[in-house]
Amino acid sequence: MKEDKVIITVSGEDKVGIVAKVAQKLALNKVNIEDIKQTIMQDNFVMIMLCDIKNLTVSFKEFKEDIKKLEQELSMEIWVQKKEIFDRMHTI
Repeated sequence: MKEDKVIITVSGEDKVGIVAKVAQKLALNKVNIEDIKQTIMQDNFVMIMLCDIKNLTVSFKEFKEDIKKLEQELSMEIWVQKKEIFDRMHTI
């Protein structure tokens, strides 16, 4: 279902272990990565993931707070948005 999908965007200085740490955090919360794209843009790491949160083990708010901790740990920017909101923001 659409409401069970989120878009997670990660960006910042490239370093070893970004994908592993993000994937580990998602797995601990039973979040399934359905699609993932990553690249380096002008020395910055950029990753966008489509994830399924239907089996999320905590509330969505708690999950976002947990991701904020990871954001600080990695010194990167991480955004979590419900897919339906992401889609509406990018529709003309």
